[in-house]
Amino acid sequence: MENIKKQNYTISRSDRANIKDHGSCLIWLTGLSSSGKSTIANLLEKELYSQGFHTYALDGDNLRRGLNKDLKFTKEDRFENLRRTAEVAKLFVDAGLVVIAAFITPYNKIRHEIRSIVGSEDYIEVFVNTPLEVCEQRDVKGLYKKARANEIINFTGISAPFENPEAPDVVIETVKESPQQAVDKILKVLKSKL
Repeated sequence: MENIKKQNYTISRSDRANIKDHGSCLIWLTGLSSSGKSTIANLLEKELYSQGFHTYALDGDNLRRGLNKDLKFTKEDRFENLRRTAEVAKLFVDAGLVVIAAFITPYNKIRHEIRSIVGSEDYIEVFVNTPLEVCEQRDVKGLYKKARANEIINFTGISAPFENPEAPDVVIETVKESPQQAVDKILKVLKSKL
């Protein structure tokens, strides 16, 4: 790293915010598979776009088709998947975008690292709190069924743990709140960041 030096450019983050007429941050949705993260993220981006915000949504499945396609599902590779995603999100936040990331993110340690990479002032953690049995009923990809049959190893909620976030900025209880109510709840917190 001794030969690596940060290159500074003339146009700054505040310049990019001024031209967009809004600030930027990362909204990170965490929760079990089939908890509703992607549904909420999609609806949130649609709402922000309709209000004139410049956004980008990062999704775990999409990144694993490109940037992170070399990674497996070991604990180490899952951490690396999320670390890379956080670094990409940090760049997008610097570019002046409201970034929405929907990832299982099962461990508090990696959520702390993501917050550290992006910066606490630019990070909103949303816990999409859906009971395991509800996620299994939804099981849109059939993954829980495969995990229960031992066809998938290290599957969060079945053969790998999910640690509930210690202090999320927003908690969404999908059995009590609709996706639109979830979006409205996130927007209240987001507006204070922008």
